[in-house]
Amino acid sequence: MPRGQQLEVLNALDVAKTQLYHFTAIIVAGMGFFTDAYDLFSISLCTKLLGRIYYFNENNAKPGTLPPSASAAVTGVALVGTLLGQLFFGWLGDKMGRKKVYGITLVLMVVCSLASGLSFGQDRKGVIATLCFFRFWLGFGIGGDYPLSATIMSEYANKRTRGSFISAVFAMQGFGILTSGIVALIVSASFNHAYPAQTYLESRAGSTVPQDDYMWRIILMFGAVPAGLTYYWRMKMPETARYTALVAKNAQQAAKDMARVLNVELDPEVEKVERLTENESNNFGLFSKQFLRRHGLHLLGTSSTWFLLDIAFYSQNLFQKDVLTNIGWIPQAQKMSAGKELFKIARAQTLIALCSTVPGYWFTVAFIDIVGRFAIQLMGFFFMTVFMFALAIPYHHWTEKDYRIGFVIMYSLTFFFANFGPNATTFVVPAEIFPARLRSTCHGISAAAGKAGAIVGAFGFLYASQSQDPNKTDPGYPTGIGIKNSLIVLGCVNALGMFFTFLVPEPKGKSLEELSGENEEEGYELSGDAATSNKTAPV
Repeated sequence: MPRGQQLEVLNALDVAKTQLYHFTAIIVAGMGFFTDAYDLFSISLCTKLLGRIYYFNENNAKPGTLPPSASAAVTGVALVGTLLGQLFFGWLGDKMGRKKVYGITLVLMVVCSLASGLSFGQDRKGVIATLCFFRFWLGFGIGGDYPLSATIMSEYANKRTRGSFISAVFAMQGFGILTSGIVALIVSASFNHAYPAQTYLESRAGSTVPQDDYMWRIILMFGAVPAGLTYYWRMKMPETARYTALVAKNAQQAAKDMARVLNVELDPEVEKVERLTENESNNFGLFSKQFLRRHGLHLLGTSSTWFLLDIAFYSQNLFQKDVLTNIGWIPQAQKMSAGKELFKIARAQTLIALCSTVPGYWFTVAFIDIVGRFAIQLMGFFFMTVFMFALAIPYHHWTEKDYRIGFVIMYSLTFFFANFGPNATTFVVPAEIFPARLRSTCHGISAAAGKAGAIVGAFGFLYASQSQDPNKTDPGYPTGIGIKNSLIVLGCVNALGMFFTFLVPEPKGKSLEELSGENEEEGYELSGDAATSNKTAPV
């Protein structure tokens, strides 16, 4: 088959004008990420409540503090589930098809979001144990959404705006983080109004008011709403033409599905599909020498950069309440009721999400197909490094009252450049550069590497937060020494991310088959990020 010749059905997708089905796919796939972010980051708002309710005055700890073991379990168990879900559902998406697996992950997310809020037990250990159980399976479902959403969007998009479409799906994560803060604000404000707040001295005798136990449950259960609303539309989406034609080898069905989506007549090209799919040079497996030669460095690049990025991104997000409390932007827990503390933490998270996190995502959407993935990722890692060191080195300067707002602004800028940078591009690129039959699997591996980084970041920050300042020996809160050292380490991690970015090719403006080499005649191979040949190309 001549080098670079494209199937008509796939070429029609590559050159299609932006139309309604693109935006429908963005919303349907994006609502999964909205739910993912809501579920993963809302727990950081609830851990203070869990400490106040179930571990009040435990071992003389301050109110609002979970013991390190309980905090690690509640925060980390969903990340472990997500990692395993990314690997399993990524592999399953290449075996069974994107659409079939897509519905399974959504049902799992809806059921486990509701179940997390209904966690039961005769004592606090029972409640925490059942919460961790359901959040593990919630994470497992969330994990499947990463490779499937990215792969579906990349295979539906045209090559001119593919980066914007995939990053728009991922940008819904920002709205999920924002909504988790808004829901917590509404819930806490409602309960504070209905049940007048107790002062810390008044609450010592009776711990928190009984109604406080409802707040964290409502916040967690709300995650089922957006996921449930999109189930019908997910099931209506046809399987992607690239999976149907290149993996399932059903040329007729691929042409039929895309003719309906694009509203055009398409030739099934049965013989051409057979030649492509039977080409031995395009049938190598994940663990073959040919995959290692063509895509080994690419997979190392996408996995390592996502791993390094998530060390910083998740530790910042999950523990921002502790950082902001330590510098005094959020008052200490003993000065507030549980409901008021939740309100202040949610307000801080909402402001940071609104002013830096969400805009960062949409800057990527706007510029990714103009300047390219490589430039945005390199720039993001660079500025994250700069701002981390600028916060860490003069850390005690920032904790003075007159400089707290400056700290918050610079801390917010690290979120902005994470999202207008590697947090978006590490999601986009793995969905573009690997072959269709391995695309979901390789994206799942890259995403799982990211979640491994998130686990390192979450547990590493928790460990660092136990470091004691000689002048601040109270247990239970991250100290200045712990946070300063953590920020220095995160700055070094981001600098390392810049180095590994050079292993990742630039997919801008190329078709998926051009990037993966699936439309190459037998005997032609890919080397690096461009197609090269070991013989003269036919004229």
